[in-house]
Amino acid sequence: MNAHHELQSLLNRRHFFGRMSGGIGTLGLASLLNPQLFASPGQPSGSHGILPSLHFAPKAKRVIYLFMSGGPSHIDLFDYKPGLKAHHGKELPGSIRMGQRLTGMTSGQSTFPCVAPMSSFQQHGKNGTWVSELLPHTGRIVDDLCLIKSMHTEAINHDPAVTYIQTGHQQAGRPSLGAWLSYGIGSENQQMPSFVVMVSQGSGNKTDQPLSTRYWGNGFLPGQHQGVRFRSGSDPVLYLSNPPGLSNEARRRMLDSVGQINVMAAQSFGDPEINARIAQYEMAYRMQASVPELTDLAGEPKHVLESYGIKEGATDGGFARNCLLARRMVERGVRFVQLMHRGWDQHGDLPRQIRGQCRDVDQPSAALVQDLKDRGLLEDTLVIWGGEFGRTVYSQGSLTKDNHGRDHHGRCFTLWMAGGGIKSGVVHGQTDDFCYNIVQDPVHIHDFNATMLHCLGLDHEKLTFKFQGRHFRLTDVHGEIVKGILA
Repeated sequence: MNAHHELQSLLNRRHFFGRMSGGIGTLGLASLLNPQLFASPGQPSGSHGILPSLHFAPKAKRVIYLFMSGGPSHIDLFDYKPGLKAHHGKELPGSIRMGQRLTGMTSGQSTFPCVAPMSSFQQHGKNGTWVSELLPHTGRIVDDLCLIKSMHTEAINHDPAVTYIQTGHQQAGRPSLGAWLSYGIGSENQQMPSFVVMVSQGSGNKTDQPLSTRYWGNGFLPGQHQGVRFRSGSDPVLYLSNPPGLSNEARRRMLDSVGQINVMAAQSFGDPEINARIAQYEMAYRMQASVPELTDLAGEPKHVLESYGIKEGATDGGFARNCLLARRMVERGVRFVQLMHRGWDQHGDLPRQIRGQCRDVDQPSAALVQDLKDRGLLEDTLVIWGGEFGRTVYSQGSLTKDNHGRDHHGRCFTLWMAGGGIKSGVVHGQTDDFCYNIVQDPVHIHDFNATMLHCLGLDHEKLTFKFQGRHFRLTDVHGEIVKGILA
């Protein structure tokens, strides 16, 4: 082929792909304005997920993830070991630690004295499950929970650990849990995003590790799948409200004009993120009507507000209010709601700080589960409570009569799940007498994520996205379904 014919062929290919991308952009905009035009028979009305149908029948339709950022101490809350009292103040046996790596915060310590919980435990429920006195409300709903005491992770520092459990990889750049669900099965309500995030500051460590927006990011997935953060105050979503002096009609005309420009850009460049931008603009316009109604708690009965621990008329963005908003969101078809509660990083002053943290989350978490159950929503809503790792049985720094700290510990930690296809009133997994190593039924975070997707009708090996020549998935190349906790 001579140079002239080669150039002509190249131009033709460019024109073909340019026109094709423009057509896709136009179809994308049309599908947003009238979703029924492109509805698949295998999907519920309003879903914008990539999958034409689920891999198998789901037990859960939605997820509320109560993420306790900083690493709650499983030793002080759920993993009751009465024998620790006899070891309090004594050196952790070398046969237990087995030379395992330490963080930089305790690697320089010459001694590692064991610390028994400074609060008592009580038995609750039909099976007499042990729960700390710091969580009395959680104890009352323990028959609805599945406690997993054998979670483990390789990460021992906050940022890689949170990144790992949220995205399946310790390095940044992968899509988060909610983004994968948004990509796969979308939302049940076109007036609301499929993935919403809310953040609250706890009463514990006020200088806790910061929360990066990439923890709820879309990674290499299209931009419309990233989590939408809701904030407290009169403007829950930034830049959602019209600027002063701009009417809804004027905004609609502006969006139409911008949409036309974006379609032209898609024709020229073929960038899929342009179509994602169109989708986000349209979603923001629809949310202008749905978000104010969602965040207005005036219609909630007084007894419901009180059950969550919300004072009547309160408008702050605390954890209790976020829990109630999460229930309202899943009622309206939001697929994945993530509440990030900071303050669990107790390297020192643990006895005081952990009490404050438990006061923050105990009543609202239990009220959320009970509220969902009362409304018939718990059976197809998966509720998760837990952090990125646990804490060490030995003290970080000096151990005194009424004070100590605990370092990061990824070899075992506890989280709980409820509803959505999970067994209730059970405890899965077991640790040794020092809450240090797993001795029965280990559950890696890849296994946990695979099981969560399974409850939602998704095969974790089949929900993939091709990027840079490779098919990626949430569980990387790992993950086994934890069949022992499935209902």
